[in-house]
Amino acid sequence: MLLIRAIIRPNQVGTVLSELLSAGYPAVTKMDVYGRGKQKGIKVGDVFYDEIPKEMLLMVVKDEDKDDVVKLIMKYARTGENGHFGDGRIFISHVDEAYTISSKKAGL
Repeated sequence: MLLIRAIIRPNQVGTVLSELLSAGYPAVTKMDVYGRGKQKGIKVGDVFYDEIPKEMLLMVVKDEDKDDVVKLIMKYARTGENGHFGDGRIFISHVDEAYTISSKKAGL
């Protein structure tokens, strides 16, 4: 099992979630987050913004589903044909165990 964390622009979340659901990946946790990437924030006129609002999507998927999920997120979270700074990041890490609390069953 793998944990996929995608940090994306808030205005792209609806489309990404809709496409994930259509592709058969309904289980997603969404969180409001703030931060900055390699660009170290944004300067607009005289104002510097170092905490930029983003959304973080969290999903635990089977190893064999990783490539499909990453491709979907990249396709629908990207702005414009070539993408832009601030479109986001995807992080993937291993999940050793997962349990459903109500049934006490292990796994997805």
